[in-house]
Amino acid sequence: MGIQFSPSPATGGLRQDNASDLIHRPTRRDLLCGLAALGAGAAFTGNRLFAQTSGGATRRIDVHHHFANAELIKLMNDKRTAGFQTWAPYSPVKAIEDMDKGGVQASMISITTPGIWFGAAEETKRLARELNEYGAKMVSDFPGRFGLFAVLPFPNATNCLKEIEYAFDTLKADGVGLLSSYSDKWLGDAAFAEVFRELNRRKAIVYTHAQVADCCQSLVTGINDTTVEYNTDTARTIISLIESGRAAETPDIQYIFSHAGGTILALPGRFLGQQATRANLAKQAAPNTRLGQLRRFYYDTAGSTNPIQMTALRQLIGMPQILFGTDFPFGRSSNIAAGLEESGVFNADELKLIDRGNVLKILPKWS
Repeated sequence: MGIQFSPSPATGGLRQDNASDLIHRPTRRDLLCGLAALGAGAAFTGNRLFAQTSGGATRRIDVHHHFANAELIKLMNDKRTAGFQTWAPYSPVKAIEDMDKGGVQASMISITTPGIWFGAAEETKRLARELNEYGAKMVSDFPGRFGLFAVLPFPNATNCLKEIEYAFDTLKADGVGLLSSYSDKWLGDAAFAEVFRELNRRKAIVYTHAQVADCCQSLVTGINDTTVEYNTDTARTIISLIESGRAAETPDIQYIFSHAGGTILALPGRFLGQQATRANLAKQAAPNTRLGQLRRFYYDTAGSTNPIQMTALRQLIGMPQILFGTDFPFGRSSNIAAGLEESGVFNADELKLIDRGNVLKILPKWS
């Protein structure tokens, strides 16, 4: 099941549970197999296997890479959430194996749907803290391979503010990872205004992953919610941030959206109107316009490397805002890399920008 940490009653810190060590105490055969899997950049220290910075010559940065601790995996299994079976074999070592196969230097870890909100604020607060400590432990135990987009205990704004302080000041998180909606509220909702003001004050990266909103579950018989609702809910929250004025109010937040922005790519005619003309798309958009805000955001490539979406994303948003994302463990880094190349939309220099050049503007630590 991978690593599992829990608060130590004596110290309040992290304790590694004997039942689920990060790596079990290895035999010589285990060590050799592990080194082979992780490549020549791996080194063994004590009873832990540290994977040093890898990614080969490409050294991609993956901004869409999921993690979960044992409790969250159990919750997803118990609730039979979409793709719950995928989490059964999860471990950080398996994540690194995939990263190395796809030329990924480092992955920014965040949680995915259904998130941790199940109607109880205190339980959500506890889960957020435990997941953030777990994620910080991954970062420290695998130096150079992971960065943390911290979990926030939405929709309780007070608890979010407290967790922001802990995540950034104590755990040194690289940003936060949110879902596109919480119950019946999208990210531009007034209830979340103070949270975004604090994130703006900290000049934070805000990564947003698609969610299936409460309003729109099981709408079409026989069709998985993720087929339509993931991309649709991403568009809803992007529009809510712009139309509420929250995006304009938070100019120092670096927003990243999953799956190439979802169905926002299909909405320019209705959302942008005359801003979506060929002439307007060919020039720089004014920052206070809808198009200007859309072009300020970043978008990842997970599940979207087909030529239709990539052509639309490039034309609507522009090359500088496209980031490499895989959706691990649901997506594979080598498949995403191949899909981008095979799409025929980007030349070699542009692929390098997507792989790492663009993200270094907001995550220079990986330079």
